[in-house]
Amino acid sequence: MYSILVVDDEPLIVKGLTSLLQTSGLAIEHIYNAHSGYEALDYLRMEEIDLLITDIQMDAMTGIELMHQARLIKPWVQTIVISAHETFQYAQMAMRLGAKDYLIKPLNSEQFLDSVRNVLLKLERKDEGVLQPGEAELRESFRMEQPVADKTSLLNKLFGPAGEAADAIRQLRERYGVQLEGSYFSVLRLQLGKRKASGLMPLTSKDEELLQYAALNIVKELVGQEWSHIAFYSPNQELSILLQWNEVAYADMNVNKINLLDMIGRGLHFNIYKFLGIACVVGISQILRGTEFLGELYNQAAQAAKWHQEHQDHYVFYYGDFNWSAYTHQEPTREELHDQTNLIVERAKAYIDENFTQKGLTLHEVAQKNHVSPNYLSYLFKKITGFNLWEYVIKLRMELSKSLITGTDLRRYEIAERVGYESPEHFSKIFKKFYGISPSEMKK
Repeated sequence: MYSILVVDDEPLIVKGLTSLLQTSGLAIEHIYNAHSGYEALDYLRMEEIDLLITDIQMDAMTGIELMHQARLIKPWVQTIVISAHETFQYAQMAMRLGAKDYLIKPLNSEQFLDSVRNVLLKLERKDEGVLQPGEAELRESFRMEQPVADKTSLLNKLFGPAGEAADAIRQLRERYGVQLEGSYFSVLRLQLGKRKASGLMPLTSKDEELLQYAALNIVKELVGQEWSHIAFYSPNQELSILLQWNEVAYADMNVNKINLLDMIGRGLHFNIYKFLGIACVVGISQILRGTEFLGELYNQAAQAAKWHQEHQDHYVFYYGDFNWSAYTHQEPTREELHDQTNLIVERAKAYIDENFTQKGLTLHEVAQKNHVSPNYLSYLFKKITGFNLWEYVIKLRMELSKSLITGTDLRRYEIAERVGYESPEHFSKIFKKFYGISPSEMKK
């Protein structure tokens, strides 16, 4: 059974789509409604959403902005976009962000339900397809061509000395038609760990090969055609992904590249863990211009992944999250690490304390002020304070709203406005979820 979030600033459309879904006979457990992007983000933070259905043009936050934020919070959430405009640019941006369909208003009911059905069917197949290494089902599920050993060897040489890398680029182009199209590059290194299930027979070398093959298939499916990339085997049961952008793609201001890397890393870890049972550690490099820096990027990704030794309950690490200049050596001591992480959380907490009533406050904004990725900030904040970062924002808002309800004569809409909510209705839902009673019941 799945949960769907329907978002549109036109209440009649939300009501109509919800009614269609309720009577569709599809495997839907919960249907949540939001009338703005900000309301939608709260549902995404607090509920387990499988499918987001959003209008693309809304006043406070566009559907494109919502998709950006949704993929930061939960990269695996699927999306269907609805729009009153057949503008190619909108459709292109939506598809680049992973939208599974782009439907034009007025919606055809059958077409809409077919689109939802297709998304849910794919989710259902994945949920039922628990893959066991060595089993026939796994072999049947992955029909990707087995990587050619010589080609894989050349791809790994891209990260070697400059002369060797240049020769590998030439041979890849001449022998296999592999062209490095980017001016800008980043490297992700995936370290495939042990299976999560206990009580299993030890893996044979053939099983490990099969798991590496299956993980590479997941990488290709997830990264797919959305981003220009080359994925391949690397030594020590690793996978490498070389992401590349040409000048035009890199200049696209609609996509925050660091958030994109973070989102890809988290999506890869989530899906490999879910479908293969492998605890995969992902190290992510910065983005640099020029093929001469490929070796450095490869080393950065390895250095980032090493931080899993210090944060063993965290799996996705971005090189730029760590203030390397603060250390006199590459391996900081535990005391240095503790001081840096505490400072990041203290600054984030101070920023939230000062700005929690701001409408449209986002995790991205808080992370940007701290010069770290949203993923790493979320992890550190929970680890050190015991609170999920957005739970902390809601806690501050609810405590203030309670004092305003019990200590002033302000109306509900005035209190909602003061504590950072767009609508009184949405404020009331959050309040009741937090305190167990409505604002009016508390007033009495």
